Amino acid sequence: MEGMDVDLDPELMQKFSCLGTTDKDVLISEFQRLLGFQLNPAGCAFFLDMTNWNLQAAIGAYYDFESPNISVPSMSFVEDVTIGEGESIPPDTQFVKTWRIQNSGAEAWPPGVCLKYVGGDQFGHVNMVMVRSLEPQEIADVSVQMCSPSRAGMYQGQWRMCTATGLYYGDVIWVILSVEVGGLLGVTQQLSSFETEFNTQPHRKDPYPLGAHGTVGDMKHAQSN
Repeated sequence: MEGMDVDLDPELMQKFSCLGTTDKDVLISEFQRLLGFQLNPAGCAFFLDMTNWNLQAAIGAYYDFESPNISVPSMSFVEDVTIGEGESIPPDTQFVKTWRIQNSGAEAWPPGVCLKYVGGDQFGHVNMVMVRSLEPQEIADVSVQMCSPSRAGMYQGQWRMCTATGLYYGDVIWVILSVEVGGLLGVTQQLSSFETEFNTQPHRKDPYPLGAHGTVGDMKHAQSN
C-alpha cells in the first residue's frame, strides 16, 4: 500500500471485520461504499473473493493492486444547471436534470466514459448516459431525462463518472429533489424547451414588418390599420 493515500477509519474497519456476515451482497456494497464508489460491484467481488470475503483484507488487496503510477481521470462538479436549491417539481412529472462538470486533470478522459447512477433515488429508468471525452480543464453539461416520484417529499440520488473498464472517478454528484403539489419546475422547463424550439425555427417572411423590436401589441395595431 506504499504510495497510496489510504484514509480509512480503523474503528470502522474493526467493526466490519467483526461483522462475521456471510451475505456477499452486503460485503460488496460495503466494500464499494468504503472505496467511495471507485470500483463497480464486479470488481469488488473480485477482490473479496481473492481474500476469502474478508472485507479488511480485500481493501488492502485493492490498494496493493492499484499502482500509484496509473493515472485515474479527474472530474470536478461545477454547478447544478437545473434542479438547483429551492426548486420544486410536481409529482409524476418528466424533467431533465443537468449538471455542469469539468475535467480537472492534466490529461484528456479516455474514450467510452459515462455517468452512472450509484445510489439513492433513481428517478426513472435511466441509470447511465454516455459522456464525450473532455480535454484537460474542459467544462461540459451532462443531462439525464428523469421523472419525479409520485409522492411529495425530499428525495436524493447519487451519480458518478465511470470509465469503460468500470473504474469510478471524480466527485459524487447529486440529485436533490423537492416534490411538491404545485411545484413549478416542470412547467418552467417545458416553457424553456418551447422557447428554444421557437427560436430555432427557420425565419419566415413577416407579413407585418414591425422592425426588430415589434411586440404583440404592435402587431394588433398594424392589423387594425
